[in-house]
Amino acid sequence: MFKQTIFILLFVLLFACQVAPAPEGILKGHVSIGPLQPAIREGVPESTPNPEVYAARQIVIFDQSGRKEIARASINAAGDYEIALPAGTYVVDINHSGIDLTKGLPAQVEIRPNEVTLLDIAIDTGIR
Repeated sequence: MFKQTIFILLFVLLFACQVAPAPEGILKGHVSIGPLQPAIREGVPESTPNPEVYAARQIVIFDQSGRKEIARASINAAGDYEIALPAGTYVVDINHSGIDLTKGLPAQVEIRPNEVTLLDIAIDTGIR
């Protein structure tokens, strides 16, 4: 009986001490990249980025101070990204490729549990 009581007590303590995972939310958005050619002619559709252009860039998520990198999200061939993050406040930027300019980045975002936070990003390649 004593052994059973000890076993049950240890079992309860073991599972009572486990930390529940922090609730997560989703950060997602669309990335536009351009211009991709020096001159845009009227009547000629602007070229769209090929998958390699998106693959060369990533969304970089930092802690609230903007100093410690927390995660990176890849951008798919359609220009979309999505990443699950624990609830909290983060700073979002990109891994700049060449002379990429971004308006509004770095940006502070708040991720709420079980919610989607949208952040669309426009990257100016500097090509003129």
